[in-house]
Amino acid sequence: MKRAKSLARLNGRILHVFSRRTTTALRAALPLRLALPHLEPVLLLNVIKEVEKDTLVILRARELAAENPPDWNEVLPQLMQATKEIDRLFLARVGTFPVEIVIRYDEIAPIRARRMRLLYDAALKSLAAEHSRHRLRVAMQKAFTRDEFAQLLYELFRLYAEEARCLSRSVRLPRLLTPLRELIAQEMLNVMLQVARPLALEIATTALLPPTTKADPAPKMEA
Repeated sequence: MKRAKSLARLNGRILHVFSRRTTTALRAALPLRLALPHLEPVLLLNVIKEVEKDTLVILRARELAAENPPDWNEVLPQLMQATKEIDRLFLARVGTFPVEIVIRYDEIAPIRARRMRLLYDAALKSLAAEHSRHRLRVAMQKAFTRDEFAQLLYELFRLYAEEARCLSRSVRLPRLLTPLRELIAQEMLNVMLQVARPLALEIATTALLPPTTKADPAPKMEA
């Protein structure tokens, strides 16, 4: 359980770095600069939601890592239902801001399912019995090459961005910005993807190594 919790904490740090970097990039992009005061509170709460959801997936994978994991189609409905409770808490937090948001499950559920499957499989691989005698850093090094880890992170970031785009399309905007809703949502996705690729490579290159000195360093692996 200790390594699973360490993996969940690492994942949380990675998502917070992605969120900070994308928010900085979004502030420099038009028309996002106009809409960001309305979107930023949602994005800040969304990263908390995603960390909670991912932690749920990782801990569930840890429960099954020592067994013969059941078919994903058996695991998915349980996880999806649990994430809806996390969504409910997210909407309650958003309700304290002057915005409205509706979670469109017809759009979000397929994206969320793909992202959870990727994370679940990666967690199973990292926490597999053959790696149980190793510290998390070594287990990750044995489970993934740098390129494999970078591609995994990019895909997780991409799906994160796709779900954030769906959320942004349902945020209430001022009347003058309403006609630009789809453009704003697409531009936000484009900016997040521009951030995702180099950040994924940076983390894959540095996270498993001793820490480096940077203003916003890629998260390092716990022992």
